[in-house]
Amino acid sequence: MSRVGKKAIAAPSGVTVTVSGQDVSVKGPKGTLNFRAHDDVEVAFGDGQVSVKPRHETPRARALWGTTRAVLANNIKGVTQGFEKNLEMTGVGYRAAMQGKNLQLNLGYSHETAVCAFRSSARRRIFRRS
Repeated sequence: MSRVGKKAIAAPSGVTVTVSGQDVSVKGPKGTLNFRAHDDVEVAFGDGQVSVKPRHETPRARALWGTTRAVLANNIKGVTQGFEKNLEMTGVGYRAAMQGKNLQLNLGYSHETAVCAFRSSARRRIFRRS
């Protein structure tokens, strides 16, 4: 029995959850996230709560039960609070800089490393300490 999967997910005010078959759409103040649940689990929304149940008593269905619940909880968190990742670099020779939409890192190699391109809606900040 999945301890994670048993817990219902509360949808806060301002969040709209739409379940259409296996497709789940979560819409909130920070955007919309879509997720397609596996056929081995059943997703239901009612009374402001999202619940996930396994369709079968197979090991795979039980594994997907908790995973699906965790993904949906993260989707709800993402459309309400957003996601944030902090990176702290300490030491001599390490440097981070934004070049357009790309994050350039100097990590002690002989060349710069382009990590990722940010979407225009992503908020990014680089702090420098001397």
